[in-house]
Amino acid sequence: MTVYVANKNFYLESVEGAKSGQRVMAKPKLIVFDLDYTLWPFWVDTHVCPPFRKHESGEIVDSTGEKVQLYKDTVDVVTSLHGQGFTLGVASRTGEVAGANQLLTLYNLNQFFSHKEIYPGSKVTHFHRLQAASGVKFTEMMFFDDESRNILDVGRLGVHCVLVKSGVTHRLVSEELRKFSAAQH
Repeated sequence: MTVYVANKNFYLESVEGAKSGQRVMAKPKLIVFDLDYTLWPFWVDTHVCPPFRKHESGEIVDSTGEKVQLYKDTVDVVTSLHGQGFTLGVASRTGEVAGANQLLTLYNLNQFFSHKEIYPGSKVTHFHRLQAASGVKFTEMMFFDDESRNILDVGRLGVHCVLVKSGVTHRLVSEELRKFSAAQH
C-alpha cells in the first residue's frame, strides 16, 4: 500500500519526503466526484441551458448568456489531487450527458479524470463500471456526492463515501483523506 503523510500546505506528501514524527497516511487508489452540487452549484439538466461556450471575457456561459460557475475550490481541489498522483474519476447520473462533458472540457477539468461514468441510472452501476475499468477495489475508493441516496447505495459496496453539503472544499477533502487513512489502519 502506498503511504503518504500529512502536509501542512494541503493534503499529503510521499513518505520519502517525510520528517520523523509525522503521521503516515494510507491513500485511496481512486477518488470519484459527482458533478451536480458537488463540483458545480446546479443541476446541469435543469438549472442551466446547454450548449455552453466560453464568452470573450473568459467566463463560461449557457445558451441564454447566463454565467455558469464552479464551486470556489473545485479547480484547486481537482488539480492538487491530480498533481499529487491521485487517480480521479467522475460518476454522474445526469440525463444531460453532452452538457456535463462540455462543461468539464470548457473548464479544462477533463484532463484530470482518468475515469468517467456520466449517464442516468444507479450510481451502483457507475461504480461497478469504475471498478472494472480501473481494477481498483471498492474499499480503496473514495466518493464525494451531494445526495444521501447515492452515498447509501455506493457505501454498501464498501466505498468510503462523503456527503457534500455545499460543494467540494479543500477542508472537506483533507478531513476525509485523514478519515480514509484512519480506517485503513
